Parts: sequence; C-alpha cells; structure tokens
Amino acid sequence: SIPIAKQLASIKALGKGSDLEKAFATAALVYNNAADPEGKLSKAETKSLLRTQFWGFIQGQENKPKYQEIISALDEESENKIDFEDFMILLISLTLMSDLLQEIKNVKTTK
Repeated sequence: SIPIAKQLASIKALGKGSDLEKAFATAALVYNNAADPEGKLSKAETKSLLRTQFWGFIQGQENKPKYQEIISALDEESENKIDFEDFMILLISLTLMSDLLQEIKNVKTTK
C-alpha cells in the first residue's frame, strides 16, 4: 500500500493547492483506500476507520449524547454501507462536537 502522503504528492492539481484543499484530498484518499470496489464502507469499517484515523477528535466524546447517537447508528445491524458523502458528514459532525475543536480555535495565529 502506498503511503497517503505519497498519493497526495502524486495529484498534480494539488501541487500549489491550499492547505484546505490538501486536507480534503487527504480525507478522500484515506476513505478511498479503505472503501470497497463500489467506493463504500461497511458501518463496522467506518467505525474502525474513525477510531484509527480520527481518534484525536473522538477521544473523550464517549459520554456525549450526539456521539452515542452517531456510533449507535454505526452499530445497527444493517446492510447499508456508508458512501463518501455520508462519511464526510460524520467527520464534520464529530469535529463540531469535539473538545479538540475548541483547542484548535484557541491556537494563537500570531507570534
């Protein structure tokens, strides 16, 4: 498997891309590397991917009702798979409720 950083570097259009473009491209690459041939993830795979790739944002969120609601939906016995759009909505939802977001907001942008 080719490292994400190397895959990202191979996307010529991102050569002079912004940090935000590169962040979203990285999210897409991480998702695509885990997705099945149809471009989707099972709910169990989604949960695993969140734990391994998004731990900083979900750590400490276990007792929040919204977090429990999101994870419960992934635990449901269902044949439904997660597509990229739903995965990004999950990432944004988890980011908005995370303690890490507040820490990010408090980072000083000037010296």
